Amino acid sequence: MVPRSRLGSNPISLFGQGTAVIPSQSISKSEPEGLSTKERTMLLTKTRDFALAALVSATFFVPAAAAFAEDAKPREAVITVIGQGHAAIAPDMAVVTLSVVQQAKAAQDALDQNNKAMGAVLATLKESGIAERDLQTSGFSIQPQYTYPNDKDGHSQPPVLNGYQVTNGLTVRVRDLSKLGGLLDQAVKLGINQGGDIQFTNDKQDTVLEEARKNAVADAAAKAKTLTDAAGVKLGRIIAIHEGGVAAPPQPYMRAMAAAAPMDKAVPVATGENEYNASVSITYAIQQ
Repeated sequence: MVPRSRLGSNPISLFGQGTAVIPSQSISKSEPEGLSTKERTMLLTKTRDFALAALVSATFFVPAAAAFAEDAKPREAVITVIGQGHAAIAPDMAVVTLSVVQQAKAAQDALDQNNKAMGAVLATLKESGIAERDLQTSGFSIQPQYTYPNDKDGHSQPPVLNGYQVTNGLTVRVRDLSKLGGLLDQAVKLGINQGGDIQFTNDKQDTVLEEARKNAVADAAAKAKTLTDAAGVKLGRIIAIHEGGVAAPPQPYMRAMAAAAPMDKAVPVATGENEYNASVSITYAIQQ
């Protein structure tokens, strides 16, 4: 049922918000008698202005009141905890850094000697089953070598060039760890005379990382329950989960050969285990 205006028999129509249409002819029936044309016009204008102001006020008041009511609602209590997860697995691959260092009076002689030794090492590694994709040159340099004479009559003497040193580094991925000790032995016999690190890792880490993540979530849930139980409240739904990252700590390593010394048998190698870590941050609602 549409309300009728007291100013006339025609209804007031509302379109959208804050819009009023008041026909001018609806005003005439309620106008006081004896008014001049100017007075009637002023009365009509004031009446329309009043109606428009009322509607505009209502338009702004309703959303503001709703927003105020929304802010007045009590916010949901939450608890945020961080969980840590760990998972260990035996390594299935070793990454080995080896180098050949040769020195001679002439740079070309040092280079030739180095190339011969490194060529023999590469050939042996390939014959032992190491794939091309697992062999990578990791550094190469030619450096002049100087001697520094003692000062003479209180004056420093210029350095004297006495040769060149050529270094060629090689990174090897050994996927069959049972061959690692024997390969190290052969490499030294063939000319490897400077070693790096042996790092034990895993070729495929998806399974162990998944286990670490699950353990991190379980750890966070256990912490949240302990805290809410102690506080006398109930743990509610999960609101948000954020992963803090996954990582493998530095793997155990051994320092490889420091000089080309003869070996009668394979280098003993202990692989141990690799531990992978994961962390998550979980926000729970609290039921009070």
